[in-house]
Amino acid sequence: MNRRTTLLGAAEILAWWAALALLWLVFISAVDALELVVGTSAALVGAFAAWGTRRAVSGW
Repeated sequence: MNRRTTLLGAAEILAWWAALALLWLVFISAVDALELVVGTSAALVGAFAAWGTRRAVSGW
């Protein structure tokens, strides 16, 4: 991987993370510190899974 593809991959993971974290915030009723940590961590795991899945399917 060169520098450009690394930056594009990082930007895609960041976009997935933001979308999943926002979706999680929409579904919960109250935000406390522990829920925020757990939700953003789960969104990061989901972002890596979505990125890896798209990469595997597209043959990137």
